[in-house]
Amino acid sequence: MEYFREGIRKIMICVNMIDGIYTMGARKIGIKYNTLALFYALDDGLPHSQKEICEQWLIPKTTINTIVRECAEAGYVVLDPAGQMKEKTIRITEKGREFAGPILNQFYEIERRAMEKTLEGFSHEFVKAVEHFANYLKEEAQKLPLENR
Repeated sequence: MEYFREGIRKIMICVNMIDGIYTMGARKIGIKYNTLALFYALDDGLPHSQKEICEQWLIPKTTINTIVRECAEAGYVVLDPAGQMKEKTIRITEKGREFAGPILNQFYEIERRAMEKTLEGFSHEFVKAVEHFANYLKEEAQKLPLENR
């Protein structure tokens, strides 16, 4: 049990450090962290609803709604009807690509260099292991009624 505690503590520190790096990077560039997260989510070329981004990225609905509204007003994204569903899909515009592309490319480059160095010492299973841990943690957290006592 003590080994798990120590390992999870190290992971928590790393997760917070990674979040901090993206937050500081976004701030340095002059955008909000959640705006960066939205552009990151939309950069895979697939259609995404606000609900889907909230669930996948664990960003509060009100936050993503505000960011989407700001980006729509700036002309960076549009909301398209998604068939019969009430939920609309978010699509990045050409203006959005011109704005977000250089920003994302800076992050992608530092990520590439960091991943290259990481994979020199670890197998490609590293990413799978982190993904599995995050999914298992989410699954277990959903089972418990976490509350302040």
